Amino acid sequence: MTATFWQRLDKAGRNLAPFAVTVMMVLVGMVPVPMPGYAPVAPNLTLISVYYWTIHRPDLMRPGVAFVIGLLQDFLTGGPLGVNALLLVVTQWAVLNQRRVFLASTFALLLFGFTLVMAGAVVLQWLSFSVLNGAALSILPALFQGLLTVAAFPAVGWLLIRVHRAFLNG
Repeated sequence: MTATFWQRLDKAGRNLAPFAVTVMMVLVGMVPVPMPGYAPVAPNLTLISVYYWTIHRPDLMRPGVAFVIGLLQDFLTGGPLGVNALLLVVTQWAVLNQRRVFLASTFALLLFGFTLVMAGAVVLQWLSFSVLNGAALSILPALFQGLLTVAAFPAVGWLLIRVHRAFLNG
């Protein structure tokens, strides 16, 4: 009976890996970097994590999980509530609808797909902040954030692959 309990506890802990790693990405993304003008263009590591886990473990990265992580990110960054939650849920939905294409593709196609998802996220983020501000804001910070996020994708993706293999395979 104790083996069954410990096996269930192990499985539950392993199934929390995508959520825990994505929350860690939120926290790592908030680390201040002593560079002028870096904060508005910091890479969106959370979006990379939601993209990866939606492709590889959609059973563990559901829309509700993406929404909760987005709200947590909004609370921690002090931004308008719901913007990151909306961004992550829309990303999760878009990726889930094309999951079969992404699963059967090479890394280059995954990167290209992420670039397209990030382009949509840039536009959605810019529209959200412009509507909330009541005026059209400059799209440049969102565009640079998108470019830095795409540039960070290979390294973060490698890290997520390692976590996936360590905790969720087998």
